[in-house]
Amino acid sequence: MRARVRAYEAELIAFRRDLHRHPELGRQEFRTTRLLRERMSAAGLSPRLLPGGTGMTVDIVPPGLESGAPLLAFRADIDALPIDDAKSDVPYRSTLPGRAHACGHDVHTSIVLGTALVLAQAARTGELTQPVRLIFQPAEEVMPGGALDVIKAGGMEGVGRIFAVHCDPKVTVGRLGLKTGAITSACDLLTLKLDGPGGHTARPYLTTDLVTAIARMAADLPPALARRLDPRWGVSLVWGRIASGSAPNVIPQHAELEGTVRCLELAGWREAPEVLHELIAKIAETHRAKWTLDYHRGVPPVVNEAGTIAQFETAMTARFEASGDPLFSGPVVEDTEQSLGGEDFSWYLEHAPGALARLGVRAPHETVDRDLHQGRFDVDERAIGVGVELFASLALEHGRA
Repeated sequence: MRARVRAYEAELIAFRRDLHRHPELGRQEFRTTRLLRERMSAAGLSPRLLPGGTGMTVDIVPPGLESGAPLLAFRADIDALPIDDAKSDVPYRSTLPGRAHACGHDVHTSIVLGTALVLAQAARTGELTQPVRLIFQPAEEVMPGGALDVIKAGGMEGVGRIFAVHCDPKVTVGRLGLKTGAITSACDLLTLKLDGPGGHTARPYLTTDLVTAIARMAADLPPALARRLDPRWGVSLVWGRIASGSAPNVIPQHAELEGTVRCLELAGWREAPEVLHELIAKIAETHRAKWTLDYHRGVPPVVNEAGTIAQFETAMTARFEASGDPLFSGPVVEDTEQSLGGEDFSWYLEHAPGALARLGVRAPHETVDRDLHQGRFDVDERAIGVGVELFASLALEHGRA
């Protein structure tokens, strides 16, 4: 297994660097999709494009296998982020201003591509005994997520279990972070708009003072929402933008707030919108403001299934813990915490059991902070080989659909 993976490792690192130089935003990943399609076709596989023209699924079915056997699925997200690449010391820096693979999706894509190449070879030699589906998903960063595109196109039909990893710059390369239960959080976007008759600041009693009203909304809604919901649900309302007015002596006719609601538990995700509408109505009535709330549902929490986590742990430990490679000295599996970030992998888990693990990408003795969604983000590329070997091992030895 290790020899097979290493035979592809240089190619996969070069592939990742090419994607890093040419990042594409959600549902614009045409070049990325073309490169994936060409490489898998060259390996004798038959990728199926999603209807939108970006992203694809690829099935590898052992010859002679009885039809209807459940598929073991592996998912990669292929889109980049709309931020600048702040790295200046690497040859694979993004060539496109305002676009960067600052979340590791280029790594995820290279890992699932490598898994496809290894398993295609294993199918030809008769070593693969269960059918596998590789999912290359667009638009993970676009709420409510490209996972819904895959599902709508039938990408989860026949899938018995699904696996994914996400780069974690806080975990050292050669390690895997695991957590049973919720590992990410729900995340929704909201825009609150207030309207009313404006006027001169000398006569506020003749107007709706929208600056004061929007300020009260910004200050009062987060704690009020927290008091109305079970604190164990971990509901967090945080504003990111406030806008109103254009002159110091004019009371405006319009004001806006934008922010996110994040929840640790599904129950909080389901209840928060109704409570928030009620609270907004009361504050708006006090200030005589008309209001509308655009509550844009994002993604529910990713809730890892215990059996899938056990398979992850067994495969990681069996492949690496006693390998003798210095990269894997000590325990190769560690506990990880639930984050407040959102992940559309959660939609897949409504159709089949599965789990998302955190793949270590931090170089040993790294001193630079390379957190996700930052322009300085980068990885120790040895993580690609680790991910391919882990996924291939799950398909061939330790995973059950």
